[in-house]
Amino acid sequence: MSTLLVLAAGSLQLPAVTTAKRMGLRVVAADGDAHAPGLALADVAYVINILDADACLKIARKEKIDGVVHICSEISMYAMGRINEELGLHGIDSATAVRATNKEQMRQAFASAGAPSLMYIGVTTAEETLAASERIGLPSIVKPSRNSGSRGVTLLTKEDGPEKVIAAFEYAMSQSRDPSALIEEFVEGPEFSVEILIWDGQPHVLTVTDKETTGAPHFVETGHSQPTRQAESVRQAIESAAVKGVRALGIDWAAAHAEIKLSPRGPVLMEIGARLGGDFITTELVPRSTGIDIVEGAINLALGRQPDLKPKNSVRGASIRYLTPRTGKVTSIEGVERAKGMQGVKIIALGVEAGGEVPAITSSLTRVGHVIAEGATAEQAIANAEAARDAIIIHTEPNQP
Repeated sequence: MSTLLVLAAGSLQLPAVTTAKRMGLRVVAADGDAHAPGLALADVAYVINILDADACLKIARKEKIDGVVHICSEISMYAMGRINEELGLHGIDSATAVRATNKEQMRQAFASAGAPSLMYIGVTTAEETLAASERIGLPSIVKPSRNSGSRGVTLLTKEDGPEKVIAAFEYAMSQSRDPSALIEEFVEGPEFSVEILIWDGQPHVLTVTDKETTGAPHFVETGHSQPTRQAESVRQAIESAAVKGVRALGIDWAAAHAEIKLSPRGPVLMEIGARLGGDFITTELVPRSTGIDIVEGAINLALGRQPDLKPKNSVRGASIRYLTPRTGKVTSIEGVERAKGMQGVKIIALGVEAGGEVPAITSSLTRVGHVIAEGATAEQAIANAEAARDAIIIHTEPNQP
């Protein structure tokens, strides 16, 4: 029986644990939270700091693992790369892990390989950020050099003065896992992600995801749908850009999640993670829209096996829409049961209840619930998800000063 190490065992990582168990694997799970739900389902569980590559490597050696995965997250990517290197396993190495998590090194790799990218400058001080904003021009984006989920991201506009630039830098630094930030040119255009599995040097695109965000200033994602509603020629251009980016980073025997904007000059790479996409894109939407179990595919890659990409059902539409109620204290919630019975609705999840707080949406962590729905087409899935989302009313009242 093969042994799989799952780094992180929170709710987003549960599909890795349950899928590996279904595949007949021995599952070792590690997380810093003793209450992480995946720990209880694993054959062997460890409560450790999964940012500590040496500690993770020690467990991998002890348990004689055959593969390691870290889905829908990036915090243990370097640890995973170290394990693959030291034990000679399939998957990304530590250098690739750094390129795929540090946004400045990622941009450098894109530029070197000729992959469609953006003008950028790495910064470590407020003074450097002020100089960079003048060089790149406004509008521009300031973001952490290493983080995900829209954390620490700010749009600077032409009306913003030095104080706002410095505040954006400080916010990015407060959210960065590396002691640096990035300022990039701002590109207008719709957003997409591309879900990819790579083995033996060959990237295989499973689908393109259409995205919706809050827009400025933080661009937090509020919805996703599959398959893309773009024309075939546009879809092909988006996929081509993603594949160039994957090759530029050197990702192999792993999943990849490429984020792209369709600018007036064509598709532009925003970021690529050497992992499955979060926000339930890969754990829920991909299997519902394509019939392909991409989590199983990522696990097979980690074990050195070719994944099965044969659809198990006909291609359908799938969509997720996040709830965006007014900020404040929750006084009541209505419409949930009605929404559950609506056409195409498959999942409704709420992370807030009466008496709780609805925060301002500044990152993916501050969203309070979501609806997942299916349909015969992407358009129908979106309509089903949005109808259910709109049926759920979260009443709030402003917090007292």
